Amino acid sequence: MTQQDKARIARQFIEAIPFSKALQMQLDEMGDGIAVISMPYDDRLVGDPKTGVIHGGAVSALMDTCGGAAVMSHAEAPVGSATIDLRIDYMRPATPGQRITARAECYHMTRSVAFVRAQAFDADETRPVAAATGTFTVEQAKDAEVRP
Repeated sequence: MTQQDKARIARQFIEAIPFSKALQMQLDEMGDGIAVISMPYDDRLVGDPKTGVIHGGAVSALMDTCGGAAVMSHAEAPVGSATIDLRIDYMRPATPGQRITARAECYHMTRSVAFVRAQAFDADETRPVAAATGTFTVEQAKDAEVRP
């Protein structure tokens, strides 16, 4: 499967999830085990009306979706994947009005579990908004060769 095919599948994956569509997620980049997805600032996603800061749940959804896309873009790309566990450390509030971008890397894959690291940023890429680690299921094609 080519990288273009993987990117097309990841776009379809994101567009098929109504919540991702509602958050206006956009696939910005995809490589071998790496995905970058962003979403615009939206007043409907504000968690604290006094500050205008985006709700942590929206940031969490962005990082989760980005992690799944990173798994799907891995060289040993599974046919399907689902989140097993996702731990997120919120490091600071995202700046109101700014686009939030997540970058995830699938750094290890076994025959049944993929391991992912991710970070989310606003315009200040030197200070992450959040960092995450996660595990995702790996569903191989029935005719795929699986390593132990």
